[in-house]
Amino acid sequence: MVKISDVARHAGVSPSTVSYVLSGKRSISEETRRRVQDSISELGYRPHAGARALASSRSNVLALVVPLRTGIHVPVVMQFAVSVVTTARRHDHDVLLLTQEEGDEGLRRVADSALVDALIVMDVQLRDERLPMLRTLDRPSVLIGFPAETEGLTCIDLDFRAAGEACLGHLAGLGHRVVGLIGSPPEVYERGTGFAERTTEGFLAAAGEHGVDASVHPCEATADAARALVERLLDEHPDLTGVVVHNEPVLDAVVKAFQAAGRRVPEDLSVVAICPDELAEHAELPLTSVAIPAEEVGRGAVELLMDKLDGKDVPAATLLPPRLTARASTAPAAAG
Repeated sequence: MVKISDVARHAGVSPSTVSYVLSGKRSISEETRRRVQDSISELGYRPHAGARALASSRSNVLALVVPLRTGIHVPVVMQFAVSVVTTARRHDHDVLLLTQEEGDEGLRRVADSALVDALIVMDVQLRDERLPMLRTLDRPSVLIGFPAETEGLTCIDLDFRAAGEACLGHLAGLGHRVVGLIGSPPEVYERGTGFAERTTEGFLAAAGEHGVDASVHPCEATADAARALVERLLDEHPDLTGVVVHNEPVLDAVVKAFQAAGRRVPEDLSVVAICPDELAEHAELPLTSVAIPAEEVGRGAVELLMDKLDGKDVPAATLLPPRLTARASTAPAAAG
């Protein structure tokens, strides 16, 4: 096993110099730093995690706070989590996953324990009870999601308002004039979850601009609920020719329910989804969609935290623009 003394001997420096290069606690000349780093790479030296933490006064652990509440689609959440973990490892950090709904007291408990250096918080609500605590913690944090008031916070996410606008705008551009949004489960709206509320805002705002008759319909994440909602939608809006679906678990059930009701997709009804690209691409009928960029958002959240830990200034808000990809599920509205 390679020791720090082996690295020092190979680089022609003292063991303390190697420690200073690893911890960054003292200024080391660029030439010496490069020589030490070359020796570390050549010898395959890996510093002991505990010693590294003591040297830097850091745990080299990030907390990912993602309460698994009802209405949350876990497979998509895990895409964000995987991106956070893989990016953190590139920065030599591990990730502590916190999935219980513990509110601000849970955040305080983790921060006070010195288990983690910083926090990434998901499933952000417009009026999230955790925000006052996050603003006062002595550890940096990044939110994946946007609350109503962002002052004193660092946030990153897909611009869901723009995503709602893009979906409606795409359908309006194809001539559709009666469009419905099949949204997240009701409890997601009841909690005031940011991504669902902002998607609805953008969808309705764009409908007003384009003169489209638009309606919003929360839907439980089951096939039975999707079939019942499709039946009600067609009964209440017989002229419906376009649907936006922002509820990943029911995408397939929604399309099949419309087809069973005699609506051909896309000849009679166009469908746009807000979902990960692979879900839209591999659907039985490839779906026009706005991608949820989980990998990019997770990576960006970690990079923001690393900069904050290094004392760098970071933007308070990072909104990723929506990317709509047209596929086989949308077409111009049928004449008449």
